[in-house]
Amino acid sequence: MLHIIKSYLKFLWHSKNEHAVHSPFVFNLLTKCFYDKKQKPEYSILENYRKSLLQNKNFIEVTDFGAGSRIFKSNKRQISKIASTAGISPKRAELLFRVTHYFKPTTILEIGTSLGLATSALALGNLKAKVTTIEGCPQTANVAQNQLNQFNCKNVDTIVSEFESFLVSENLQSTIYNLIYFDGNHSKKATLAYFDLLLPTIDNDSVWIFDDIHWSSEMEEAWNSIKSHPKVKVTIDTFQWGFVFFRREQEKEHFIIRA
Repeated sequence: MLHIIKSYLKFLWHSKNEHAVHSPFVFNLLTKCFYDKKQKPEYSILENYRKSLLQNKNFIEVTDFGAGSRIFKSNKRQISKIASTAGISPKRAELLFRVTHYFKPTTILEIGTSLGLATSALALGNLKAKVTTIEGCPQTANVAQNQLNQFNCKNVDTIVSEFESFLVSENLQSTIYNLIYFDGNHSKKATLAYFDLLLPTIDNDSVWIFDDIHWSSEMEEAWNSIKSHPKVKVTIDTFQWGFVFFRREQEKEHFIIRA
């Protein structure tokens, strides 16, 4: 907790808004997407999706994984409790929807489905996109898939697998992901492993979003390593999320933005 407080105070000291941004690409992203205050019809769907989970008092067996596919621990948890403590916040779900709608990616990968709160934002952001989401726990994935079907998020393919095992088994050399949302294993080792495994899937317009980049000193180290990678051209640090862009025409720049 102390680490997060210190990191947030540092973030507040260095962060800017759109008026301090001179990159047209980032300025347009901020003014037309991040700071768009207009209500969207999809926000009601996202809200009802969340309410449905918060009202679900059923219990499921939740499985967490350690290294490889080894089961780390398993316990029964109430779906409503998972929805209230894990997953994306309402504000962040709306931002994720806007980002997806703004860039209109056709192929989306999400690492860490949980109950599908972020997944629904990705799916609704572009109904023509193919969304692949990976979840390690079969019971959690089943709840998410049922929810997504109930709210007509038909463009989602839910994969039950340990994250790195899936990425290693896929032929990523022939795959392009226009947008990737990383919300699975918040450790330096795993984050950098996913980064390296998925690097062959980028094109010039790919957008990567890393969750909880200031969660720990290790995650901040991972974020700094990602920022320094030669293929990474533009990054935006919004404290909770780190946005990564690979646009070859851009000068290498790093932004700390209040969003």
